[in-house]
Amino acid sequence: MSADPCSPHASAREIAAAVRSRVVSATQVTAAALSRVERTHGRLNAFTTVTAERARREAAAVDEALAVGRDLGPLAGVPYAVKDLFDLAGTVTFAGSKILRENPPAAHDATAVTRLRVAGAVCLGAVNMGEFAYDFVTENAHAGATRNPRDLSRSAGGSSGGSAAAVAAGLVPFSLGTDTNGSIRVPSSFCGLWGLKPTYGRLSRAGTFPFVSSLDHIGPFARGVADLALAYDVMQGADPLDPACSVRPVELAGPVLGAGMAGLRVGVLGGYFAQGGDPAAHAAVNTVASALRASRRVELPEVASARAAAFVISASEGGRLHLERLRTRAADFDPACRDRLLSGAMLPASWYVQAQKFRAWWRGQVHAVFRDFDVLLAPATPVPATRLGQETMTLDGRELPVRPNLGLFTQPISFIGLPVVAAPIQRAAGALPLAVQLIGAPWAEATLLRVARHLELAGCCSAPAAPLD
Repeated sequence: MSADPCSPHASAREIAAAVRSRVVSATQVTAAALSRVERTHGRLNAFTTVTAERARREAAAVDEALAVGRDLGPLAGVPYAVKDLFDLAGTVTFAGSKILRENPPAAHDATAVTRLRVAGAVCLGAVNMGEFAYDFVTENAHAGATRNPRDLSRSAGGSSGGSAAAVAAGLVPFSLGTDTNGSIRVPSSFCGLWGLKPTYGRLSRAGTFPFVSSLDHIGPFARGVADLALAYDVMQGADPLDPACSVRPVELAGPVLGAGMAGLRVGVLGGYFAQGGDPAAHAAVNTVASALRASRRVELPEVASARAAAFVISASEGGRLHLERLRTRAADFDPACRDRLLSGAMLPASWYVQAQKFRAWWRGQVHAVFRDFDVLLAPATPVPATRLGQETMTLDGRELPVRPNLGLFTQPISFIGLPVVAAPIQRAAGALPLAVQLIGAPWAEATLLRVARHLELAGCCSAPAAPLD
């Protein structure tokens, strides 16, 4: 055991092993985690709802099962948190908004939450996010900003900022977020974490509040690749409650983490992905490329157009989803979110149709690249974590607004539903984190996690906890 299972540095695997072997009880682990959440809330602002009683019940159930010889699963006694758009039975799902706080509590858990509970995991509650997931900074007008544990003056990224901050600060070893245009990968980069955006349709979104149904994904954050794979594997499986959730068979990633890299074809995305951004973001890609001995560069066509089409689809679908609320409750929205949704609601339908046509064409172009490559590398964010309240940043001599442009390198990839692992680069002491996108062909999550584990073992990428106490 490399870490005290009740400490902020313990991994999910270490905790589960200690609980199953009765070295520590799930109740003790949960009590320690809840104490950390309480002590750090005023500085971090990660949690919006702490489900302490639920957590204690779930932990007690794990202990009772083990006492009679039953093992509840690979995550027995492991605490975790969910982005506040996952339904938790008996709790109101806010989705980062003021408006939804008036809703009744959820009647059922989201499918992903149910699968984690069956595996023995213990839910501590819901964490902060950008309103309705339309955000890259988690500076929420209603719940306040979530701070980055690596530097409390900076953003945790968004819209899954609370999910990332909770893991980076050692409150929980893993968490769940969602990614529509980069909302797992941007916080992973800002907070220095491993994050997984699976293939569109791989994990069930049933019981989550939508943003853009044709682009939404769910996925985990963790401080280690083994924990990332473990959470991902537990949540796999078709779900009739989510029409997008594929009927493909489960393909476990955990068993292949130690496999070698022989024959792996790795390319470095150039052109659009090599321009713009802080030089450190591109240096991070070169670091990973060197570790993987990747020297071949490849350019994707019309990437800027793909990002523009992603903007159109996101704004249009999001605007339509919230149209009635915009008509009747406009003053209750976060102004930044409201204005983008209003703009989207007014886009001509012909633009949306054209964007979807382009999307189909571009998907074919990119899929063809994977005939020659297994993994593609690109920056995750153009800059390290921005300061809270920062409105603009300078890229290639141009001053650009922060919020929409943090997805510069993630939006084109989300647009066609490819799986991506965000790999946190080991940087010099005192340097802010950055991550690199490991991009795969559809359904290639196991390959990406195998590459991620190789980088972790090589010492190129790591995600140590940054506890606040």
